[in-house]
Amino acid sequence: MSVRIILLILMCLLGIVFMAVWIAAMRKRGFAPPRPLEIGIGFVTNFFDTLGIGSFAPTTSMFKLWKLVPDERIPGTLNVGHTPPTITEAIIFIAIVSVAPLTLVLLIAASILGAWLGAGVVARWPRRYIQIGMGLALLAAAGLFIAKFSGKLPSGGQSFELHGTLLAIGVIGNFILGALMTLGIGLYAPAMIMVSLLGMSPLAAFPIMMGSCAFLMPVASFRFIKFDAYTLRAGLGLAIGGVPGVLIAAFIVKSLPLKWLYVLVAVVVVYTAFTMLRSALVERHEEPAIGAGAVVPD
Repeated sequence: MSVRIILLILMCLLGIVFMAVWIAAMRKRGFAPPRPLEIGIGFVTNFFDTLGIGSFAPTTSMFKLWKLVPDERIPGTLNVGHTPPTITEAIIFIAIVSVAPLTLVLLIAASILGAWLGAGVVARWPRRYIQIGMGLALLAAAGLFIAKFSGKLPSGGQSFELHGTLLAIGVIGNFILGALMTLGIGLYAPAMIMVSLLGMSPLAAFPIMMGSCAFLMPVASFRFIKFDAYTLRAGLGLAIGGVPGVLIAAFIVKSLPLKWLYVLVAVVVVYTAFTMLRSALVERHEEPAIGAGAVVPD
């Protein structure tokens, strides 16, 4: 049995465990069904995520714009809600793009460890810390969108595997990216840059990124669910709308001219970043009465 088949089996099993944990949490606390807007956000963001835009920054912008999720609950909602669509993406890309087994497994494992440690920290952060962290993260994401639009990102090489020092650098880098995912920083653009700088084909970023996210997001989500550090209704909307968005993008649309969409997303993300930082500044004299673990009605 090949490593790819084993990864796909483990991914499916982890997805089943994730859904069982999430459903048990829903039954325990009760919930209201997601609204069409939340389902629509899930569809749109995961559709473009599959085509290479990324889902975390656009979702954060929409949540903030329409005031759907409290700031301190956005990281948890992103990780929990985008997990089912991301697992769907990962199954598709790991099945069709072949990355060397050792490289793929080690980078995925590093991201899982980073996410586990990061989620334990972020889930307990007070609201203002999360606002500042996400504001800075969104500015970084906007910079990556602009770099993508202007063609400044490294073009990469032809390799689909790493060896020696480059492999070690890749493992450390993916560990850091896994930890940052729990703060709401999407993995796509950073992973693309990292693998390209290491001499790998940009195509290799897809199974590495999707595979990493498919494993690390359920692991991080277990902790966000445990600490009730997410908004259930919005998370369900992302999941319900996201899976069909992924399937339509992957098997029907396949590609789109996205150059100017990067500019639009960058503008929106910059606006959201400054809004998030402004909120943190306004609330700097207030006690963080509502921490990430506090119960806020859905």
